[in-house]
Amino acid sequence: MLERIEGPLEKIRFYSEDSAYLVGSLRCREGKVITIVGHFPPMQEGENLLINGDWQTHPRYGKQFSVDQWERLLPATEKGLKKYLASGLIKGIGPVTAERIVDYFGLEALDIMEDQPGRLQEVEGIGARKAADILKSYRQYKDVQNVLVFLQGYGVSVSQAMRLYRRYGSQTIEQIKENPYRMAEDVFGIGFKTADKIARRLGMPKDAPERVQASITYTLSRAAEQGHVYLPREQLFEKIKDLLDISTDNLEQEYLEQQLRLLVEQRKLFCETLDHKEEAVYYAPFYQAEKGSAGLLLQLSEKAQPYSPLEIEQALAKAKHDNSHLTDEQLQVLHEAMHNGVLIVTGGPGTGKTTTIKAMLSTFKLIRQKVLLAAPTGRAAKRVTEATGQEAFTIHRLLEYSYSEGEGFSFQRNEDNPVDARVVIIDEASMVDLLLMYNLVKALPPGCRLIMVGDVDQLPAVGAGNVLRDLIGSGAVRCFRLGYIFRQARESLIVVNAHRVNQGEMPYLNVKNKDFFFMNEEDPEQAAELIVQLCRERLPNYGPFDPLMDLQVLTPMRKTAAGVERLNTLLQQALNPSARDKIEAYSKGVAFRLGDKVMQIRNNYQKEVYNGDIGLITAIDKEEAELVVTFQDVLQPRPVVYDFTELDELVLSYAVSVHKSQGSEYPVIIMPVLTQHYILLQRNLLYTGITRARKLAVLVGTKKALAIAVRNKRAEERYTYLDGRLKAGVGK
Repeated sequence: MLERIEGPLEKIRFYSEDSAYLVGSLRCREGKVITIVGHFPPMQEGENLLINGDWQTHPRYGKQFSVDQWERLLPATEKGLKKYLASGLIKGIGPVTAERIVDYFGLEALDIMEDQPGRLQEVEGIGARKAADILKSYRQYKDVQNVLVFLQGYGVSVSQAMRLYRRYGSQTIEQIKENPYRMAEDVFGIGFKTADKIARRLGMPKDAPERVQASITYTLSRAAEQGHVYLPREQLFEKIKDLLDISTDNLEQEYLEQQLRLLVEQRKLFCETLDHKEEAVYYAPFYQAEKGSAGLLLQLSEKAQPYSPLEIEQALAKAKHDNSHLTDEQLQVLHEAMHNGVLIVTGGPGTGKTTTIKAMLSTFKLIRQKVLLAAPTGRAAKRVTEATGQEAFTIHRLLEYSYSEGEGFSFQRNEDNPVDARVVIIDEASMVDLLLMYNLVKALPPGCRLIMVGDVDQLPAVGAGNVLRDLIGSGAVRCFRLGYIFRQARESLIVVNAHRVNQGEMPYLNVKNKDFFFMNEEDPEQAAELIVQLCRERLPNYGPFDPLMDLQVLTPMRKTAAGVERLNTLLQQALNPSARDKIEAYSKGVAFRLGDKVMQIRNNYQKEVYNGDIGLITAIDKEEAELVVTFQDVLQPRPVVYDFTELDELVLSYAVSVHKSQGSEYPVIIMPVLTQHYILLQRNLLYTGITRARKLAVLVGTKKALAIAVRNKRAEERYTYLDGRLKAGVGK
């Protein structure tokens, strides 16, 4: 039988926000102090707890009370109540407001908040609006406590529990009990294994249809996160068997097949044999997107509004006259743009892609065509806006992604409400994933031209699909590759070395220059220290460069000595150290500090910030439990407010992965290239990293690691079939 103990939490010795594991000292009623261990939400020293559990002896730390269940007890003194209210758990109540509430109402404060909330306005400094905000937060806090109590023991972290609550609200517990597996599908960061653990403890059998079906959809969703549009049937089943820990006997195989057929009948999945050999299993949104994109692209390619020969001749002649600096290649692109409904323009750095976009904009305007310019991210849209002089939209803004009653968030521009344009030009097209591509082509009116400009040799999009490569590989749409490198670009070793890497040649490392440096360092720990020195002192003095705004560390991996996580810790200490006057907020054991550089790591359509967007923390309000990040929008800086419970959407970004840097340009990039990163030393990754630099690229590592990357042409394999559908459609 579990033992019950009651008392105040005197000291928190250790707490992990990631696992919610706490080690602390609790004073029992009889005065004895004991060590307690277990999973808890964020606690404050001084809180009264009622805990259930049993004693255990740790081989190193001795006798401990292992907590199985816990309950917060209301403070018994006014001092304790003030501390409880001021702890930040209730938004809108800081130390000053807490003192005023308790001084006015005494120990009845919580009862009044519960039963007579309108009386809060009797307290000095609390108006109607603030009282309403406090009440809303207090009720939410109580709901959250119930959720946390329910989920304790299931291994669900506090941040995961908060995500569940944000998704399901006061219905969280009911929704989880009804079908725990929906968590893995509905909530970012909660995987199948967590949902499965809860389901099994709630008594769901191992062969429950919900369990098997959830494992199928979850596996396909995870594959999409890795870039795959579908999975071959056999590979899908192997992954599911590992996930469910089941054998491969015929009975269980037959049961898997049966559940797969049910999902197909419900049109949640689609199965199709590709090229008469491989049976592909698609999650429904990706099947519809791939098939739909192929059909619409072929229509756009074949049915573009034709221009008269005279219009084309006059427009091209005027373009040539007004842009005498254009090469024959660029003039050929203008000619292709006039004659094709879909055009792909690709090329490496220094080949004039942006100049070509500018020339196309002016040429289409000569024949009175309305042209819209867009890019996948805010950073890319801002860059092409500055380069061309025409405002560029993000694709989401172009398609008016917003909230509507009854539908939630969706693209308001679609086949029923197309964009108002005769020509749409997309820059940084290598970043466009399949789902975004489908929503784009659905929203183009009949006869509209689509021109996609990008570097196909860079890393593919973060999302599922390999759209630009598939379009080029299909041969179904017109593609033009710019190859001429302009003289000014040829003088840049950044450009020269990027092209050498792309062609499988070692970059020049010992040439006297001002924009490309290689610093030899074999030891990963020493390489990390050198990168910190470069960012803190050497490069700012060399530039001059702003350490926060101009320098960006790019690294192939996350969890190595010179990986994203460790470099962020070191660089934060070096560039934005803690100080008494510097406010901090914590999430997942990371301190977010005023002035920190941070990155959004998932699309948040409500806030209009997207995976990979980088900004600065410009305000932290502990009383309101809010943090403000200012992002550089297309035209001006834009502040975005985050509740403290949403901080799991942010990470420090002094260092970011090369994948996350796509579509961005930085004045200076610093990139470790070490044999420790062997698994990700690939040519297109090195090429992408170098081409992010505008003024200076610094590589830190070894020639051996560079040579491995240059030789490794193996591109990341993705299961996609857009190219096959386009090829098949051409012959119809």
